[in-house]
Amino acid sequence: MTLILGYVATLLVTFFTYNIFVIGLNIQFGYAGILNFTVITFMAFGAYFYAVFVMPHADNSSQVFYILGLHWPWPLAMLAGIVASGALGYLVGLIALKRLRSDYLAIVTLATGTLVYGLFGNNNKLFDGWSGLFNVNQPFQSVATNHPNEFSWIFVVFSGVVMLVVWLFANRLYASPLGRSMRAIREDQDVVDSFGKNSFKVRMLAMVIGSVIVGIGGVLTIQYIGALSPAGWTTGETFVVWAALLVGGRANNLGAIVGSLLVAVIFNEATRYIPQVPSHPNLIPNLRNVIIGGLVILSIWFRPQGVVPEKKASFLEVPLVDKYAQGFPGEEPGGTLSPAASEA
Repeated sequence: MTLILGYVATLLVTFFTYNIFVIGLNIQFGYAGILNFTVITFMAFGAYFYAVFVMPHADNSSQVFYILGLHWPWPLAMLAGIVASGALGYLVGLIALKRLRSDYLAIVTLATGTLVYGLFGNNNKLFDGWSGLFNVNQPFQSVATNHPNEFSWIFVVFSGVVMLVVWLFANRLYASPLGRSMRAIREDQDVVDSFGKNSFKVRMLAMVIGSVIVGIGGVLTIQYIGALSPAGWTTGETFVVWAALLVGGRANNLGAIVGSLLVAVIFNEATRYIPQVPSHPNLIPNLRNVIIGGLVILSIWFRPQGVVPEKKASFLEVPLVDKYAQGFPGEEPGGTLSPAASEA
């Protein structure tokens, strides 16, 4: 029973963190049309910087090396990790958003992810290279001492509350004037520029906000697991986030939740516990990738708007022909004046 409860708690935390990842990408791509093909790099940035702010100074005798080691309280370290993700989003935006669009922008983000991945992996002095960080200080440990799964369920509540706050914020952003400007730029940036709107500033805001939200998910990930290495933020993880958004429905935060449940939890995480085939140890992981890829293809082919499509406003609530058929004040249906109106 203890193992089952721990497994369920892990799936719930995974669900909440992937919701945050997909919502962050949704603000960038769904709202503003920014093709960020290295979204998982912002997750790693938030996670790593949380770790080096919350962990004590590196003990070189154990052959574990990392920068800083400030041993801050976890709320301050969490804020530092989130700010680090936002700063990376700002730097990428300065390079990519000013002059690049569409495919060229996607290539720059992909190149950025490859650069950061290689830099962190090959430099042991930053975040212990390919071995990564482990034994990262976790929150709530002082109150979670009575049961093996007590920390897990406390963290389920904590991550669920954080996800709810992020979801409510994203919905408010969608309905705000800034959100409408983002969607207008997504549809036709040249038209928005012609009306005097600073499209670069709006897209930069979308890039930074989305990066900050993904960084929140990264901090929650390392807080729960207590470790992270480059093997945990490969291109395949970015593909899972994109698949969840495309299947669920872009520009709709409810679609982000549905996509996270279908792709990240049911197809990606839950299948990790299927027993391996001894003669083919890579069969289950390969089948998992095939299933997720096939799900994306089927979704794009048969329902490109996703399971939960974007809600678009209707500016003409009553068609003009219906208004004419109903008649105007003092007018009979069909357009003839009533007797009282004609006498007047």
